[in-house]
Amino acid sequence: MNYKWYDTGIFYHIYPLGLTGAPKRNDYGQEEHRIRALWPWVDHIVALGCNALYIGPLFESGSHGYDTTDYKRLDRRLGSNEDLKEFVALCHEKGVKVIFDGVFNHVGRDFFAFQDLKAHRENSRYKDWFCNVNFWGNNEYNDGFSYGNWGGFNLLVKLNQRNGEVQNYIREVIHYWVKEFDVDGLRLDAADVLDFGFMNMLRRTADEVKPDFWLMGEVIHGEYSRWVNREHLHCVTNYHLHKALFSGHNDHNYFEIAHTVKRIYDMDRSRPEGLKLYNFVDNHDVERIASKLRSGAHFAPVHVLLYTLPGVPSLYYGSEFGIQGRKRRGSDAPLRPALRLTDFANALEENPCTRLIARLGQVRQRSAALSCGDYQQLLLTTKQYAFSRTLGEETVLVLVNNDDAPFTARLSAKGDYVAALSGQSLHAKNGRLKVTVEANSGEIYLPARQAPEGHWESVQFELKSVPEENNPLASAAAEPTVKMAEQVPAGKALEEMTVEELQRVIYNKMAANGPVTDQMRRSIEENTHHGSLMNWAKSFR
Repeated sequence: MNYKWYDTGIFYHIYPLGLTGAPKRNDYGQEEHRIRALWPWVDHIVALGCNALYIGPLFESGSHGYDTTDYKRLDRRLGSNEDLKEFVALCHEKGVKVIFDGVFNHVGRDFFAFQDLKAHRENSRYKDWFCNVNFWGNNEYNDGFSYGNWGGFNLLVKLNQRNGEVQNYIREVIHYWVKEFDVDGLRLDAADVLDFGFMNMLRRTADEVKPDFWLMGEVIHGEYSRWVNREHLHCVTNYHLHKALFSGHNDHNYFEIAHTVKRIYDMDRSRPEGLKLYNFVDNHDVERIASKLRSGAHFAPVHVLLYTLPGVPSLYYGSEFGIQGRKRRGSDAPLRPALRLTDFANALEENPCTRLIARLGQVRQRSAALSCGDYQQLLLTTKQYAFSRTLGEETVLVLVNNDDAPFTARLSAKGDYVAALSGQSLHAKNGRLKVTVEANSGEIYLPARQAPEGHWESVQFELKSVPEENNPLASAAAEPTVKMAEQVPAGKALEEMTVEELQRVIYNKMAANGPVTDQMRRSIEENTHHGSLMNWAKSFR
């Protein structure tokens, strides 16, 4: 079977304004060619076994990149369009596909069409480009009118995605990005609040610009199959699994992870790999995995699962070094630090986190079954979890252990295997493969014919938790989360509810299905996006 490049993708994720240390505010002055500092990172990405890069946001904005002011110009804090063109060409030369952030739900207040609306009000030819424009209203900017926004922030002006001119404009932008930069796909920001007709237009545009152009959407909660289908997106972010991966280890509860995997896998049985989603353990919006894990030793089994469960694995820049990062007073800035690759020059030889990630990337590249094979659960306890991935004649076995003691299991198998992380050769007897994994670890068992020549270098993995006060990259603890509403008015429509009321609705629906854990409650409280909460509430059946 011929697979698309993204079917076997292993992603690296860069937030460029953060990594390059760009100023927080854009003064719209001279270009600063900071993106050129990313040239050496491409070889680092390849050395980790990654073959795809998600980088963004990239285009001109006033602050964090998601308040776009010019879709056709690289943010001048990063450089010029020519810089970006050269960067993508370098990635392609090294065998790395590139996807950009497509921030199409909203724009910044300096966007040309919004500036025209401010200047000409009712007479602006762009007044219908934006949602819920009310010339009888006002806002904190004293515009003399109000408008729809994203997340309650008037800094982010919501585009009217049902407007034909808006659709044509965005379609033309995508064509421009492909022609000018040769981009291979898009990560759609705030896809969970995009209009479905608009997403259908994006899918048709994707089919126009490149045969393998990939659309991956940011979706927090809900039934992912609503977005991932032939009419809309190829893939969405797997926030369900993200939450399960760290809390399942913190609580020593592999049942949570296995249940999440099965629920997502069952959303699409039409493909052997199930509903293939974009898997991650951290990103530019959520705290670093090294900060969320109560035991640093669980870094290993978490990443073994990231690279072997159904889906497309993604690694957020810097996490391969085991750095920490927590939000500070609600700010995402500590999650998006400036890093110098030279500070980690010997990481592949000396840092156990980096060595493990590189090894997992190599293993994933060796095995088509890990990318496209079906999934079967083989063993499950609170502290041990085993499964297989099978494609044709190839079956790969995976076993993880979150206990503080080694664990031995006998898994159904035939023939000869190699433990990909330790290099141990094994032979199945009487249809069983006897395997042992160390404490707080994991292993991937490849058929011997799939293993590389010689032995894999053994990884003696031990990572101790680093006190955050001793870590210059860590931040103070996050502020207390928003308190949920005590009750919800009877008969009130979801669209009319406050964030706190929507949180209560979701909590009540969860409670009706069984006990609500502290982790489940926190996942509700930490989501303060009205549109995302509304979609989450609607997803219950």
